[in-house]
Amino acid sequence: MEIKKIRAYAKKNTVMIIAFFAALITTIIIPIDAKYKSYFDFKTLTCLFCVLAVVCALKNINFFFLIAKKIVHLFKNARLAVLALVYITFLGSMLIANDMALLTFLPLGYLVLRSTRKEKYMAFTFIMQNIAANLGGMLTPFGNPQNLYLYTKFTIKNGEFLRIMAPPFVVSIILITICCLVFVKPEELKLKDEKICIDMKKTVLYLLLFALAIAIVFRGIPYYIGLIIIPSVLIFVDKKALKSVDYPLLLTFVFFFVFSGNMSRIEPVKELFNYLLSKSTLVFSTLSCQVISNVPSAILLSEFTDNYRDLLVGVNIGGVGTVLSSLASLITLREYVNRHQGSTTGYLVKFSIFNFGFLFILLGFMLIFNGLF
Repeated sequence: MEIKKIRAYAKKNTVMIIAFFAALITTIIIPIDAKYKSYFDFKTLTCLFCVLAVVCALKNINFFFLIAKKIVHLFKNARLAVLALVYITFLGSMLIANDMALLTFLPLGYLVLRSTRKEKYMAFTFIMQNIAANLGGMLTPFGNPQNLYLYTKFTIKNGEFLRIMAPPFVVSIILITICCLVFVKPEELKLKDEKICIDMKKTVLYLLLFALAIAIVFRGIPYYIGLIIIPSVLIFVDKKALKSVDYPLLLTFVFFFVFSGNMSRIEPVKELFNYLLSKSTLVFSTLSCQVISNVPSAILLSEFTDNYRDLLVGVNIGGVGTVLSSLASLITLREYVNRHQGSTTGYLVKFSIFNFGFLFILLGFMLIFNGLF
């Protein structure tokens, strides 16, 4: 029984375990010393924890589910419903981070399609929600975990951040909309009207905490204040929210901080990465995500380049592509397999076709855009 639990945990947190062993191996090459302390970005870890904790609290009172449900009920056919589900995920990733947006809205997509007997669109909807989560989160510093890290590390100004990410963001919206219009028919559907109760006092409190978390991200308030206030409030109001925080994601950051810090001290690796990034930071960072995922790519490559503009774009559009390119993609695959009895192989084939299509178009667009401007 214990072995089954360990296997299930390992399967669910594959990226964290890989990060742990990657960090462990590099400690053999670079023994632990005083410089290790400089590896860790405590502000990034604090901001991420605060946002995740408050989002978990809002999720526990069905806040996001209620909003999504009301929006979806406005639409009367499959095409518009799928568009609504994808747009909700797209917007949600900008506010509550891509992973949380998927964990919140993928179940809603499943519920809507199953209850209206439109399971044939299940794989497509999940894939589009995944792409929307990865690309929607690129516009805000807290939308994707790698954004929060790079935003903090390079002290990127808010206006500059938006200017950097606006072009690929707009193209992403257009591509997602076209796909939904082309691949989903406007078939009539009916949704069950289920009554959902929500605690207004808790809603107001959690929204205030969320505003505090966002103020910390945007450097309006010192991060340690959030670390004191948010857990202190939740421990009395909603302990479950604190228990539900994605701690494996936080540990993944910690392990990759160690890994990237050690890699930056290995001279042959340093020379190789400096050479590759000097050729094209945008292309190399995008490709690296396909193998080691976007968060570790951002942490690792930031040690070898000051070109944060291309690095920021690369690790965001690089979130689409292989199923390993982002933690969000692994979450979507897990949710699809757990909730739907369809072919996993068929899902992965469709996933690859759509994701690589988006990847090539976005990368090509940004190379042309950078060449012109």
